[in-house]
Amino acid sequence: MPSVAPLDLDGHVGHVGWLGETAFFGDADGVLHRLGENTGATETHDGLLCFVADPKRRRILTGGEDGRIVATSADGACEELAHEKGKWIAAIASAPDGTVAYAHGKFAKVLLKNGTKTIEHERSVESMAFAPKGLRLACSHYNGVSLHFPATDSLPTVLGWQGAHLLATFSPNGDSLVTAMQEPALHGWRLADGRHMRMEGYPAKVKSLSWSAKGKWLASSGASAAIVWPFQGKDGPMGKAPLELGTRGDSLVTAVACHPTEPMVAIGYRDGMILAVRFADAQEALMRRPGQGPLTAMAWDGSGRRLAFASEAGDCGIVDIHD
Repeated sequence: MPSVAPLDLDGHVGHVGWLGETAFFGDADGVLHRLGENTGATETHDGLLCFVADPKRRRILTGGEDGRIVATSADGACEELAHEKGKWIAAIASAPDGTVAYAHGKFAKVLLKNGTKTIEHERSVESMAFAPKGLRLACSHYNGVSLHFPATDSLPTVLGWQGAHLLATFSPNGDSLVTAMQEPALHGWRLADGRHMRMEGYPAKVKSLSWSAKGKWLASSGASAAIVWPFQGKDGPMGKAPLELGTRGDSLVTAVACHPTEPMVAIGYRDGMILAVRFADAQEALMRRPGQGPLTAMAWDGSGRRLAFASEAGDCGIVDIHD
């Protein structure tokens, strides 16, 4: 049985990520808690809304109800990157070159070297993601996704599909874009020609997505098993059945995190249990027994040895699979 280093916090913890040997846990009140090499806590916002790790620059980027965009380093030091007074920062994204984008309402803003670029949409921006090379920015909203080249003045490409698109992610090779929708479904586009990919059949809304190390699989929450869609061929999952891993009849999957190097996925459940399951043969290993509340987020460290997990009830921690 792997060892678990617990971190018991008060209230809802919805975000988790790593900087080197330190795991960060973001609670709803706006405090970033650190466990590992630099254990401690830093109050970053009056209400935390969005969170993304930028390990190359050793910083956690966050946005909050206070309108601030903040970069926090591994030792807890904070730097304010922008401040939108009176606005709620709904989404944040980081490009490989360090470019930061964030959104409030209908506006997406990109912090470029020569200033801030503002992009207005017809509807509120719900989620943002940079393509793997960092040149393209996806902004999801009602009835689709807008693709921008922020460093140029070119017009956006709009990928349309009726409904609210709440979570956007590019495949690691940049060939596909997938969103989780307000309804219990995923929608995707093949970017070469805009072909649609429809992934349905979930009993609950999908709140967690994770690509496998080489982008051959996309794992998702929202069912009694982790639903893992195949993306090996040019048509992605179209016409193919997904894997259903870690099936449990009594607890819904609420969070997924694919291992950074191995073909396996960590699956977190509504009752707090975590399983590790291999893609090839569906073999399961227990990583954590049930806890106090549903898991909200999980993240592997760079080596793939430790998994940090967050929970609605605040019972968080780190699982070390090599102990």
